[in-house]
Amino acid sequence: MYKITIVEDDQIISGELATLLENDGYSTYIVKDFEHSVEEILSSRGDLVLLDINIPYMNGKTVLQNVRKESNVPIIMVTSKDAVVDEALSISYGADDYVTKPYNPEILLLRIGAVLKRTKLEKTPNYEDLVIDFQRGTIKNNTAEEILTKNEMIIFYVLLENRGRITTRETLMTALWNNSEYVNDNALTVNLSRLRTKLAALGHEDAIETRKGMGYILL
Repeated sequence: MYKITIVEDDQIISGELATLLENDGYSTYIVKDFEHSVEEILSSRGDLVLLDINIPYMNGKTVLQNVRKESNVPIIMVTSKDAVVDEALSISYGADDYVTKPYNPEILLLRIGAVLKRTKLEKTPNYEDLVIDFQRGTIKNNTAEEILTKNEMIIFYVLLENRGRITTRETLMTALWNNSEYVNDNALTVNLSRLRTKLAALGHEDAIETRKGMGYILL
């Protein structure tokens, strides 16, 4: 599930946006401390940011510039109606797209989906200093490489997609089941253990944390 970070100072609009996005299958995070909006955006670990250009303390263009110094998270700017200058500046400062107010909910969802799809295709898969090659089934750093089995790679892919969030055993089992290979609960535990061992061999001993009764989280 993708998480969308909403940066909008109108509480009614931000609430409506959250409802729209959650009804479409996204999770949401609403920034509330606009004096520290950059820090909140970065700590929210969203998969995409909806950033209004007119927010308190620091305008959206400045926030965009500061976020871009730290992160390549996809950002869609929300600009004033027919504000051509705002749109041009947004793109030049590093926005992935923009929408104008008042926006059509269906168009907004299409824009979000398109940006997420595009950035996912462009993104080089990595975890910390590790480069992941899903086609070859390998993870490596500058000095070593580990070969993952098919099931280990599926588990790692799901955990990586949900990095920073809890992934349930049921979610992992479903991903493995959808791969047309039957894996029982015990086999899932074994595959997780082997994946942890291979990550440890590459310097990431505590990458996967168990949350008792809930699942696992890739730190």
